[in-house]
Amino acid sequence: MLCFSWLVCPCLHSSGIALVREYLSPVRIVWQQDAGLIETPENLLLPGKGQSDLANTHLCIMRSVGTACPALLLDFGKEIQGGLQIITGMPRFQEPVSVCIRLGESASEAMAEIDGVNGAGNDHAMRDFIIKLPWLGATEVGHSGFRFVRIDLLKEDAELQLKELRAISTFRDIPYLGSFRSDDEWLNEIWQTGAYTVHLNMQEYLWDEIKRDRLVWVGDLHPEVMTVNTIFGYTEVVPKSLDLIRDITPLPQWMNGINSYSLWWILIHRDWYYYQGDLTYLAEQCSYLKGLLTYLISKTSPEGVEQLDGNHFLDWPSSENPAAIDAGLQALMILALKAWEELCLVLEEKELAAVCRQTMEKAVEASGPVRDAVLYAPIAPDAPGMKQAAALMALSGIISPQEANSRFLAVHGPAGFSTFYGYYMLRVMALARNVQGALDVIRQYWGAMLDLGATTFWEDFNMDWLPEAGRIDELVPEGKKDIHALYGDYCYQGFRHSLCHGWASGPTAWLSEYVLGVEMVEPGSRVIRVTPHLGDLQWVEGTFPTPYGLIHIRHEKKADGAITSQIDAPEEITIIQ
Repeated sequence: MLCFSWLVCPCLHSSGIALVREYLSPVRIVWQQDAGLIETPENLLLPGKGQSDLANTHLCIMRSVGTACPALLLDFGKEIQGGLQIITGMPRFQEPVSVCIRLGESASEAMAEIDGVNGAGNDHAMRDFIIKLPWLGATEVGHSGFRFVRIDLLKEDAELQLKELRAISTFRDIPYLGSFRSDDEWLNEIWQTGAYTVHLNMQEYLWDEIKRDRLVWVGDLHPEVMTVNTIFGYTEVVPKSLDLIRDITPLPQWMNGINSYSLWWILIHRDWYYYQGDLTYLAEQCSYLKGLLTYLISKTSPEGVEQLDGNHFLDWPSSENPAAIDAGLQALMILALKAWEELCLVLEEKELAAVCRQTMEKAVEASGPVRDAVLYAPIAPDAPGMKQAAALMALSGIISPQEANSRFLAVHGPAGFSTFYGYYMLRVMALARNVQGALDVIRQYWGAMLDLGATTFWEDFNMDWLPEAGRIDELVPEGKKDIHALYGDYCYQGFRHSLCHGWASGPTAWLSEYVLGVEMVEPGSRVIRVTPHLGDLQWVEGTFPTPYGLIHIRHEKKADGAITSQIDAPEEITIIQ
């Protein structure tokens, strides 16, 4: 079980964001090179103070003899976003000492060199670099996502005295308001891991990942924002990120250069308003939303078929399935038009709301050929892209949740799932009353990452990777596969693959929405329906943040299968059961 309580030091980012710096000592030494040249490396595991001193005690001493240079691989116990603090002692020679630092999300990544083949790289954030450490001083370096650190002494016949080598984890100093507990500790840990994954990505902006891109990718943001709504409630990082991408994307450009991501921007605004109820902020988006709507309608045929230009993209696993992409974009267009109609009515743009309704109805009517291209495609129903398309078509009303579930989503369990669109697949399974199947998929698919040593959820995952896979928190033993080095595709091959990706947090939002049973009925959390779906669970309890305070919920299954509920909500909220 991961521990998410910290001793932290508050600071204020230059942008005014409240961040904290948490200093972590390593929890174990994974590997040593030329161990005979390293004295008392276990001292690095002691709690540090961040201060050099003249006592020069409790040191780890690394000495090179000729060309034999020692090295250490350290594990900090969990994925973090930040850098390193290195405190040095007083060796006999006072000149600076050169070391190589390598950071890794897996033990094998921290051991890998940048060779142009294995995916390891320094793009976006440095993970492999050489620095000089002072005599009797403190050095802070690095800004990346990592769990493991390798340090190599580089100079021949040199001595390095390490008093401390601590990780500096930076994150927003905000409480976990939402919670989820059940009689299944595995599901509890999965829920918490999704929350922690998004929390690490809540830096200056809401990022897609902490190791590599560190960008505001709008499609990635939707599942992240749903997790933020579930865990943290209102936080300024969401509107700040949505405004950033709006301001750098003048119409008629597509956000992030991807047509579907502009559609996701609309959907995020609808959901953010439903959960947070900030009408003033929504009104600030009116001008851009109106321009985007006009452009989207211009990219729809008179019959209602999407004719979007630009990059056609749902997610990476579906990217080589044109039928799935076409079906998914048609469904996303319908979902975006429906969301925009709702927002138009809120903003009293009744004429635009009517235009949205008319265009959406045409799009639904025109979806038959697109639907048939997917439903009757001569490929396996769990092939990449099929479950993505089925989920979006069901959410948009092109097909029923029951048909999507029986023909696609429930076929072969988690085969064909993806970390990004898995959230929408789970939602449709719940709408088809297959909550038990969704719980099983969560345990098998997201749980498999935890089985492999993960402390955050990954950019991509495939159940086919599992046979003979080694853990990411160990050096891969002979006969096992290095899952980080061998797998990944498209832009995330090998060690470039992110092991902390916000779009993979879907089970956290889903468990609160469908198992704890919290559903927004009216904007601003004014009316909430609570409908538990326990599946094979005996009880579940938790909290859910709203603008008016926390809702406390507990459901218990009786011997006859009936569920009793206890709900304590702020008086401003109407609860429907």
